[in-house]
Amino acid sequence: MEPKMTQPLPGAMPDRLSEGARAPADFDPAALARTLLRAIRAGTLGTLDRNTGHPFASLVNLATDVDGSPLILTSRLSTHTANLEADGRASVLLPETGKGDPLAHPRLTVLGVFARIERDGAEEPRVRRRFLARHPKSELYAGFGDFAFWRMQVASAHLNGGFARAADLKAGDVLTDVTGAGELIDAEQGAVEHMNADHAEATRLCAVKLLGLPDGPWRVSGLDPDGADLAAGDRTARLAFPHRVTSAGALRQVLVDLAKKAREQNRE
Repeated sequence: MEPKMTQPLPGAMPDRLSEGARAPADFDPAALARTLLRAIRAGTLGTLDRNTGHPFASLVNLATDVDGSPLILTSRLSTHTANLEADGRASVLLPETGKGDPLAHPRLTVLGVFARIERDGAEEPRVRRRFLARHPKSELYAGFGDFAFWRMQVASAHLNGGFARAADLKAGDVLTDVTGAGELIDAEQGAVEHMNADHAEATRLCAVKLLGLPDGPWRVSGLDPDGADLAAGDRTARLAFPHRVTSAGALRQVLVDLAKKAREQNRE
């Protein structure tokens, strides 16, 4: 009996590396991909044109759900929304920007299927809160009748981290495991509000001392088992936790430990 052929994941590039080629020892594709997924606040949305099937690229703001699933907010008046209504298959390109050659910076393409979040659905308040925490100005129009949130069910991803730093990734490589994390998810909103109201200085120090970011009014925009999403105006960043947390108590402790480490480095 002939072996069953396995359908390649969307976006995969098999058999394109030179024979014997090895990725650099310091290259951790999953870690870099998760950072880009959580930290990049805008990217290119690729949909399938509903009239001809041509790829249609547009610019969208992005946030992530607790598990890392990409979230977008679109208007029914937009071409990409009409495309998604006809066929939810899509991709989002998340590029890191900076000085020099744009192709020298890492970028992540996430592929999957977008589904609209119904306004009266149980998940809508959480999705709305997480998106608006990343994009506060979107609150001006998020409540309009023609706008709706969409969440991608991730199928795969492709990472280009620079020369000899490319990788095909499965959904599980880039998403956060939320199994058993119900307590943390329920506590997230209160924890975010508490950090921003009572521990803004600790958040700022974590951004500056632990991540090496420019000083600014850094705040927490989201929390999940793997880390914290940070924002300061138009700047965004990802603060990874040293270990996975699933309870409110464990979340509190890891935030205390990170703040202590940041303060110690500030005194040096």
